[in-house]
Amino acid sequence: MATKNISKPKFEVRDVIRTIRKTYEFKNLLVETDIEKDAISQFNVWMAQAIAEGVKEPNAMTLATVDKKGFPKARIVLLRDFDENGFSFFTNYKSAKGKELDSHKACLNFFWIEVSRQVRIIGKADKVPVNESDMYFNSRPRESQIAAWASAQSEKISSREQLEKQFVFYQKKFEGGLVPKPPHWGGFRLKPLQIEFWQGRENRLHDRILYTRQKGGWKIERLSP
Repeated sequence: MATKNISKPKFEVRDVIRTIRKTYEFKNLLVETDIEKDAISQFNVWMAQAIAEGVKEPNAMTLATVDKKGFPKARIVLLRDFDENGFSFFTNYKSAKGKELDSHKACLNFFWIEVSRQVRIIGKADKVPVNESDMYFNSRPRESQIAAWASAQSEKISSREQLEKQFVFYQKKFEGGLVPKPPHWGGFRLKPLQIEFWQGRENRLHDRILYTRQKGGWKIERLSP
């Protein structure tokens, strides 16, 4: 059953958002003597801690791209793998983000509010090999596989009913067999040029450590908050 629209608020929203404040507890430290020399290793440490602390969807990240007119666009996607070669995620290659990634430039941002941390990654994105896309697609729930066929992502449609009809069509088409990966669906891997780790601290004096990729390693610098 569809939910009803939320009733009109009984307070002035604009007044409230001006006063919302979060005080970051003095819980975690981010100091040069305790961090990894390698940015990917440092990300692995923080991701492991986010998972251990029960962060909700720790692999959810904002993907920012720029369209042909120079306007930035951002949306939430899910990280599915990472290693020394980069950070991988999957999408419809014909979608808005898929087309915008033809420029190869992108930014990823993680925000883990439960541990007062952010990670921002700037780099160049390229498509992963087809066999990697096949492997991940085959691991997805069947309904998600069918949805990849049913949705012409980012294209305008006349109604919700049209989308649901497409889903039913492909359910019947692939009934009793495996769902193949659509040719327009696959992964990207963003190879980082910079990774910034942000730790919330008291009095807005946050810690910011920037890793910049250099030949043979990473340059590490502290940034002012």
